[in-house]
Amino acid sequence: MTAQTYEQMKKNPPAPPAAQSKAVVEATEFVDARVTPRGSLENLSHDEVAKLLDRGQGGLYPLFRQCALAVLNSGSYSDDPRALFDRYRDFEIKIVQQSWGIKLELTHAPGIAFVEGEMIRGVKEHLFAVLRDIVYIANEIVESSRFDLTTSDGITNAVFCILRNARVLETKGQTDLVVCWGGHSISREEYDYTKHVGYELGLRGLNVCTGCGPGAMKGPMKGATIGHAKQRTSSGRYIGLTEPGIVAAEPPNAIVNHLVIMPDIEKRLEAFVRLGHGIIVFPGGVGTAEEILYLLGVLLDPANADQPMPLVFTGPASAAAYFERVDEFIGLTLGPEAKARYRIVIDNPAEAARVMVAGLERVRQHRTATGDAYNFNWTLSIPPGLQMPFDVTHESVAALDLHLDQPVHARAANLRRVFSALVAGNIRAPIIREVEARGPFEISGDSRLMQPLDALLAQFVAQKRMKLSGEYHPVYRIVP
Repeated sequence: MTAQTYEQMKKNPPAPPAAQSKAVVEATEFVDARVTPRGSLENLSHDEVAKLLDRGQGGLYPLFRQCALAVLNSGSYSDDPRALFDRYRDFEIKIVQQSWGIKLELTHAPGIAFVEGEMIRGVKEHLFAVLRDIVYIANEIVESSRFDLTTSDGITNAVFCILRNARVLETKGQTDLVVCWGGHSISREEYDYTKHVGYELGLRGLNVCTGCGPGAMKGPMKGATIGHAKQRTSSGRYIGLTEPGIVAAEPPNAIVNHLVIMPDIEKRLEAFVRLGHGIIVFPGGVGTAEEILYLLGVLLDPANADQPMPLVFTGPASAAAYFERVDEFIGLTLGPEAKARYRIVIDNPAEAARVMVAGLERVRQHRTATGDAYNFNWTLSIPPGLQMPFDVTHESVAALDLHLDQPVHARAANLRRVFSALVAGNIRAPIIREVEARGPFEISGDSRLMQPLDALLAQFVAQKRMKLSGEYHPVYRIVP
């Protein structure tokens, strides 16, 4: 995250009350409460408190309030951030500093976060994880001179330090962390399938990392808890990685026991591929497509030709057509080399888990042979085009180079930016407002890329994979 990107995030507070939405946010009560830290950041300096409570330009309060409100609203069945911000427009959060530590004072907070007047313990942990990461990123990443965020090495070091500060790198001797990607807006059958796969992973002693939200991000974790329980595994890890632009639409689910707020989508994606040992992809929409293209863009870089990264696409029988379309899109836009990097498993959770276990053994052997760390993949080369934050605007989307006459990993990076823009247009409140004011993003390029792109997006819309609640209004237009 560049300082400019961080400043832009701070300057985009939640949508004002005038931005009404018909989507329903389920919490029906408002609670005032004081809560104390649990497990992280029991103390803050006076300077840190002042920054967190600063509502002006450069202050952290709008960002802190937005992320805290999203965490407190976990469990709500809505992916419309403006509905959340409107319903809780009177929500306030203050820091009460005492000689022995701090407390957070909440006003007009979502009642869904409390039971019998007490904040749910998991929600409290997530709330203070937000506080921990916002303070650390502001002080140690953005405002210090430790990291050169214009260089690849500087960005990777920043990602490592954020994860280390969140204490998710403490397991060092295993290759057992499976990243699960997939949509938050999926059918019940697809959701149940993600649980079955998670169960098979848990039975095999594997841990789960997802984007922390509902749908295909929650299902594998839920299934893994049962698999772990059957094997009497009490130390299961359920890591959730998110970022401020999407956390309101995809609040952390209750199973996440390690929540990390990354600075932006690019560092979140890098955290996934450096932290995880293998990746499973379930059905999803534009966010899942963005993740797939990001990973393929990394793996197709010649520097990663020998880098093992097991990648499995899987879903129930009803998702076969979905993966056929995704596979076709990848073949037409990136070619056979990209198709060789993954395996599709339909309607067989145990087989998906077995394929992953075999792939993780190859990862273990590679890390041992190269001397790379087991808890953070340092040897993976990530092209700068996939690391630098993409500032989503109508102009930047229209200017994307979407042609075949470029290296395949660069082509994947530009296609990934298309889907990043669509994600932003679907769930990021400031970008939603921009699309409403200026119309859909216009996407143009080589017809050999645009035709499969148009077909894939049309399928997402037809299958209602763009939005969890409410009617979907396209935020894009393919320009011939």
